[in-house]
Amino acid sequence: MNEIKQYDIRVHVKTEYLPSESDEDNNRFVFAYTITVENHGSEAAKLLSRHWVITDAESRIQEVKGKGVIGEQPHLKEGESFSYTSGTMIETQVGSMQGSYQMIADDGYTFDAIIAPFTLAIPGILH
Repeated sequence: MNEIKQYDIRVHVKTEYLPSESDEDNNRFVFAYTITVENHGSEAAKLLSRHWVITDAESRIQEVKGKGVIGEQPHLKEGESFSYTSGTMIETQVGSMQGSYQMIADDGYTFDAIIAPFTLAIPGILH
């Protein structure tokens, strides 16, 4: 039997390299990422803030923290989802991102929705 968890936020990511925004000769590699946040839990929750850790192939780390996402703090009821697209720039052809969203459930419980590491890479660079 499938048991529904009370707090169950899942995050899905799709990335895209943006050559028109990049300047490879000057080590500027721009990527768009589309995030879908889904509430699989039984309790509604609001996304309060984000924390990203962006790492390039030279182990340079950028941390990004801020309120909400793209100026919004979506409130997701059971079964609802929210998608948005944003972007980042790194200095190498390959990198990674990971992080978390800080959430507050309608019952006042706060928790983190973990964003598993994902790869940023120009097409054809990885096998």
